[in-house]
Amino acid sequence: MSLRRILPAAILALSASLAVAQTPGGGQRGPGGPQQPPPPPTAGAKLDIIEGSSASYRVTEQLAGIDFPNEAVGTTTGVSGTIQILPDGSIAPNSKLVVDLKGLTSDQGMRDGYIRNRTLETDKFPDAVFIPTSITGVPKMVPSAGQVGVALTGNLTVHGVTKPVTFKGIATLDPRSSTVAGRALTTFTFADFGLTKPTLARLMSVDDKITLELVYKFKRS
Repeated sequence: MSLRRILPAAILALSASLAVAQTPGGGQRGPGGPQQPPPPPTAGAKLDIIEGSSASYRVTEQLAGIDFPNEAVGTTTGVSGTIQILPDGSIAPNSKLVVDLKGLTSDQGMRDGYIRNRTLETDKFPDAVFIPTSITGVPKMVPSAGQVGVALTGNLTVHGVTKPVTFKGIATLDPRSSTVAGRALTTFTFADFGLTKPTLARLMSVDDKITLELVYKFKRS
């Protein structure tokens, strides 16, 4: 076959393969199909807590007969609520997060009983309630993808006492699932909320500082 016949056929085949590789919008086709750009930023966002969220306390304790400190961790998946960021970057007044303290469990049932009955008195005060009042680190035009460092300040009510606290952490925004996920921490003392330190057998001492960790997953709308 002559070169004059081969060359047009080769050009036609190359053009067809390039057309298949292109998406209708001109983008490239990736391993999982057409790769679409993320949605544009929005003026404000509504964030509803969904499954996959939890709250934990962390306290350093010293056990008798052990030379090194132990970190006591109690966790509950009973977290609910909504945070709404308004177009001007402020927090809507109806924003609230609620943690079910009765659901807190650790690796020690005796500790859990003491925390529920004596420290938190969950029969009287079953929930911890956080009312956010301001947020920093998030642009007014909230992005749909990437990571942002966030500081969320508000009023935390535990054991019938309300104090201002700030949760700090990093949030990951996923445009595919329209979710915002991450973790945030704040610290306070037993005395801040009028809490009684645990006194149990084999427990020599408990540190004054409590770290409250929120592992969150929000659905964005």
